[in-house]
Amino acid sequence: MVIVGIDPGQKGGIAWYYDHVKSFGHGGMAMPPTPRQIFLALQVFKSYGDMRVFIEKCHSMPKQGVASTFAFGKGIGILMGILTALEAEINEIPPQAWKKIVLAGTDKSKDAAILFVENHYPAIDLFPGKCRKAQDGIADAACLMHYGLNQ
Repeated sequence: MVIVGIDPGQKGGIAWYYDHVKSFGHGGMAMPPTPRQIFLALQVFKSYGDMRVFIEKCHSMPKQGVASTFAFGKGIGILMGILTALEAEINEIPPQAWKKIVLAGTDKSKDAAILFVENHYPAIDLFPGKCRKAQDGIADAACLMHYGLNQ
C-alpha cells in the first residue's frame, strides 16, 4: 500500500510512503507542472499496490480573482480525474483537520509544517532544484501523508 499526501496547486507538492515486500520508502516532490507529468509521477505508485491519497480539501477564497479561482479549480479537477483513473482511494482533508493533529502544539503555520518535516522526514528534500527557500507545498504534502499514515 502507498500513502500519498497532496497539497494541490502550482506551488503544491506530493509526498509518499510505501511499504512493499520487505522494503519501504518515502519521498516528496514539487507538484509537476503538466497533467501528463502528474499522471506519470502518480502512476509509479500503482506497482506498489493500493493507493490511499490524502489531499487537502480546497475551496474558493474571498477576494480571489475569478481567473485564478477557475484555473485552480480546473487543476483540482484534473488531479481528481488522474487519481480516479489510477483507482486511488481519495480522502479530502480540510487543512484545519490535519493541522490540528500533525502540527499540534505549534502555531500551525507554513514554517511549523516545514520544521515538522525536517524533524520527522529528513530524507524529504524541501529544497528541490536550485531553491534557496524550503518549499511549503512539499512540506504540507508530507504532513498530509503523515496524517494518512496515522489514520
